Amino acid sequence: MLCFHTIEETRNAIKLARQEGKKIALVPTMGNLHSGHIKLIETARKHADFVVASVFVNPIQFGPNEDFDAYPRTLEQDSKKLSEQGAALLFAPSAAEMYPNGQQDQIRVGTPVIANALCGADRPDHFGGVTTVVSKLFNIVQPDVAVFGEKDYQQLAIIRQMTNDLCFPIEIVPMPTIREPSGLALSSRNGNLRPTDVEIAPLLHQNLNTYKNKIITGQRNFVELEKEATQILESHGFKVDYFSICDQRSLNRASAHQRELVILVAAKLGTVRLIDNIAFSV
Repeated sequence: MLCFHTIEETRNAIKLARQEGKKIALVPTMGNLHSGHIKLIETARKHADFVVASVFVNPIQFGPNEDFDAYPRTLEQDSKKLSEQGAALLFAPSAAEMYPNGQQDQIRVGTPVIANALCGADRPDHFGGVTTVVSKLFNIVQPDVAVFGEKDYQQLAIIRQMTNDLCFPIEIVPMPTIREPSGLALSSRNGNLRPTDVEIAPLLHQNLNTYKNKIITGQRNFVELEKEATQILESHGFKVDYFSICDQRSLNRASAHQRELVILVAAKLGTVRLIDNIAFSV
């Protein structure tokens, strides 16, 4: 596996692969790879001949009181895992390489209305940081295909819209959420859970399934269901940011007549922020 830290080297290697007629896939990550990331690589290999994985902890998508400094950096282990899974190239730039004029002077990619709710409500700069870095990676790698996990449902929706609105000739391939045996969605942050919280954390997914079933069996007062679910989670020690029943496409709060739904939740256990979702039709 090739490993580069500069844009120029990365572009040159991808240019050679393209000249050989290879289809290019991109898997953007922030590193500290787990089996969910490995599934992203496996999915990318099914869609392309030359898989590029990026490892970059993007500073401009973290807020001032978030865990940027504490976010695990495990590049050596990540590189080994990517090589074992058949990635062709690892792009692991520094912040100075990605933002040579400094983060404050970096031109940002704007975000759609759907970025203002859910995770964007209390993190106003987060998705602007995501769209900016992803658009830069798209321009650096110029992939035919890019693979993103459905666990970050709102992020996936925003990236899909950005890809369409900015006319990137890239197919966005979603990958279903990978879970621990307990049902907890895999996340790089799960390793920061306290031992007591590891036992509580799976209740997040269990709660999603409970309220999915309530809706399927005919309960349609979504405001009351959201309130009830939030109270249950908080009674078990979660600090809930949101528990929202939304329309799958717009991510607006769903009305009783809508049929393509997604329930999204974000909650903290201790200092660890967990997100999850479940999409379904009724």
